[in-house]
Amino acid sequence: MRIAMWSGPRNLSTAMMYSFGARADFAVVDEPFYAAYLARTGLDHPMREQIIKSQPTDPDQVAVMLTGPVPGEKPHFYQKHMTQHMIPGIPRGWFAHVRHVFLIRHPARVVASFGAKYDHPTLADIGFIQQTEIFDQLASQGINPVVIDSADIRRDPRGMLTRLCDALDLPFDPAMLSWPEGGHPSDGVWAPHWYGAVHVSTGFAPAEGPPPVLMGAAGDLVEQALPHYHRLEALKL
Repeated sequence: MRIAMWSGPRNLSTAMMYSFGARADFAVVDEPFYAAYLARTGLDHPMREQIIKSQPTDPDQVAVMLTGPVPGEKPHFYQKHMTQHMIPGIPRGWFAHVRHVFLIRHPARVVASFGAKYDHPTLADIGFIQQTEIFDQLASQGINPVVIDSADIRRDPRGMLTRLCDALDLPFDPAMLSWPEGGHPSDGVWAPHWYGAVHVSTGFAPAEGPPPVLMGAAGDLVEQALPHYHRLEALKL
């Protein structure tokens, strides 16, 4: 099985990659289109040059990898994808060959977390519009993606991961509940900038409190993203 996990940044996506990466039967890959995205947009992300050197910038080459032999000859392949990377020119034909899961998070939490690492984020940077667009494309093709909320996972990791595995016709593995401190060998080269908190973790963080109340430009960004979050929230496990 190949699983494409779709989210924007700061959505518990790295912890989920570590969770699946803790299973003996899964290979994982970390944001394989990131270098292609940066090369095409010219965006000045942290560690831009290192990222471009670390991955193929040809998106067709990436698509072949995603549907080719699974790394390590593992039975299953977990693919962590950022929805904002799927700009024009990034192929989507490979969508038909994977199972799709959408990982969502309240935009107030995303904006607060992302804004602490990236100056002046825009709606395009945080992936909510692209998440619903990709979901609608899949639905129009008769594909039924799974939707899961990061807050529910943090509230009940065992229960929600069991439900996710059931939805994917995959046996739950208790190994998914913990991982070694210090990161995963498949981490992208950008990990030192973005993954500090998860690198000192050995499992999912406890449940979160109420979403933060953001003002000014950050608050406006939350309001723009909320309709996209609520659309998928209504379909979550």
